[in-house]
Amino acid sequence: MRDLTQIDSEVLFQEYAQDRDVEVRNVLIERYLYIAEIAAKKFAGRGVDYEDLYQVASLALVKAIERFEPERGIKFSSYATPSLIGEIKNYFRDSSRVMRLPRRDTEQLKKMNLYMQEYVASHGESPSPRQIALHLEITEERVLEILEMKQADSIMSLDAALAVGENCSLGNVLGQQDASFERIENHDFLNYCMSLLNDTERQIIQERYIGNKTQKQVAEMLHVSQMQISRMERKILAKLGKVYKQ
Repeated sequence: MRDLTQIDSEVLFQEYAQDRDVEVRNVLIERYLYIAEIAAKKFAGRGVDYEDLYQVASLALVKAIERFEPERGIKFSSYATPSLIGEIKNYFRDSSRVMRLPRRDTEQLKKMNLYMQEYVASHGESPSPRQIALHLEITEERVLEILEMKQADSIMSLDAALAVGENCSLGNVLGQQDASFERIENHDFLNYCMSLLNDTERQIIQERYIGNKTQKQVAEMLHVSQMQISRMERKILAKLGKVYKQ
């Protein structure tokens, strides 16, 4: 029985594209899970648990492996990373949408708003939860639930004007993340990682991920076998992965 873990990724992708062997796919998933980890950690600490982000990224990784076409000559990591980032961003977008209330809750909320407006107009003050409950013939606990829904229903749109007659919206005055800070941080981290490698390791990474060369081409440059390059590359990525997790 073959040891799939010792076979180069490029060979495995070619085999999977032809045979769709689940065992081959599982080896590829295990080998590239580090991309899901990096993508998930990139968006961690923004209101969504890391475990949820990692699950989204892992599922996106599986989809990327299914769609990948090795004959196009593109490195899988370059192909998959934008897909994983896109899936995580979509997850944030879907999670941040304001909830849509069921029809029953919407109707009770409308009745409550109407009663409160009429009560304020007549008495000059807002009614108590008990008064609202008696009027709507519901419990006070239910009134408090609807009041919480009212807060969610009154979220201000980023496109709304700050004041009547103004052209400036709330979205225009909110601060935005400066991408240059992230580029500087990534550049410094990359330089630090490269400083941990010896000359041969550094050359392999540069040729593979900057020069976009195949393992076979790098092997020919260094006068070694492709299998040696494959093993060295896995060790290098494992070393850098440990640095990233620190």
